[in-house]
Amino acid sequence: MKLEAVKKAKHDMEGLVLTTPLQKNINISEYFKATVCLKREDLQTVRSYKIRGAYHKIKNLSQAQAMNGVVCASAGNHAQGVALTCKLLNIRATVLMPITTPSQKVNKVKQFGGEMVDVILYGDTFDQAYDEAVRICKANKAVFIHPFDDEKIIEGQATVGLEIYQAAHQSIDYLFLPIGGGGLASGVSSVFKQLSPNTRLIGVEPKGAASMQAAYKQHKPVRLKQIDRFVDGAAVQEVGKLTFQLCKENLDQIVSVDEGKVCSTLLKLYNEDGIIVEPAGALSIAALEQFKDEIKGKRVVCIVSGSNNDITRMEEIKERAMLYEGLKHYFVVKFPQRAGALKEFVSDVLGPNDDISFFEYSKKTSREKGPATIGLELKSKDDLKAIMAKMKAKDFQFEYINEKQELLALLI
Repeated sequence: MKLEAVKKAKHDMEGLVLTTPLQKNINISEYFKATVCLKREDLQTVRSYKIRGAYHKIKNLSQAQAMNGVVCASAGNHAQGVALTCKLLNIRATVLMPITTPSQKVNKVKQFGGEMVDVILYGDTFDQAYDEAVRICKANKAVFIHPFDDEKIIEGQATVGLEIYQAAHQSIDYLFLPIGGGGLASGVSSVFKQLSPNTRLIGVEPKGAASMQAAYKQHKPVRLKQIDRFVDGAAVQEVGKLTFQLCKENLDQIVSVDEGKVCSTLLKLYNEDGIIVEPAGALSIAALEQFKDEIKGKRVVCIVSGSNNDITRMEEIKERAMLYEGLKHYFVVKFPQRAGALKEFVSDVLGPNDDISFFEYSKKTSREKGPATIGLELKSKDDLKAIMAKMKAKDFQFEYINEKQELLALLI
């Protein structure tokens, strides 16, 4: 990728796309004993970096292309970038989103696009919405605005890297880049390989959707059969051909982060710094723990990619975080069907700081024992062994279900 093309993209979007701050985070820096700065793309007008690529791509359409309108498919952030761009440039857009998209994101697309955008909810997954978008695009001879695998999109996202380099003033030792389809990572890494070749560039994927790592192993993009869509801003089944090539050329390493760790990081950002991000926005920061010894004393930058988080997801985010941290545990306990059994469990098994957060029990009159599903919240993960030992000592038959994912999915 040519640096001049990225500089031109940056110039073209001046006044319309925000130059977001590069801020040192005191809490994270102290924890890792490093200088950790956050590139705050969550502060963009559409609350993610996606406006950059969308604007640069659509701005460079010919007059004839613009008259035919554009089509895109998105689970949220890309759609908002396309919507606002089309409103600013007075271009018609059709946006395909899965039926399962949270209403908050659908409403934001309509708000940003106004009368210039038609939103169509189609299919249960992004891929179904994508296929329908391609069909509509061909039928109407419109231009398809790909969320990541497009040279102009990548050039637009690369302006994030240009801003980081210009704002840093000092050399950057490590740069952590979130990866979904690879548009941001490929663009920013291309810029840094030219301007700061000694910076170590680390790509970060969610563990349940590590499609770029799968592409590395197969030496080409491959479609994952199943992915965990929780980190929705970075949960992509197949990365792009162009983004794969650029990431392969420029990234020094790719790591994956457990979705539970992402949730824990997200909550910590909110509680300690008042920063509200979506799961994908916390991805790069969540990876720092894997480099704790390596980054000590170094200058580190993490890109906070977006903050389009639905408030209704917070309970699930808290649940996933506590499960990951070993503070939430679920059991099926077989209680003797007699008065006082539950009281005995509470007084003789649980400690003073343990809390029952979930309890479901139905008495069976024809049985000696009745199963109850119990969720416990602990103050320390080390308390689990003591609780299980007490249950065995008091002859409470139980089954620990945290590691039985299919069964656990029915509860959370």
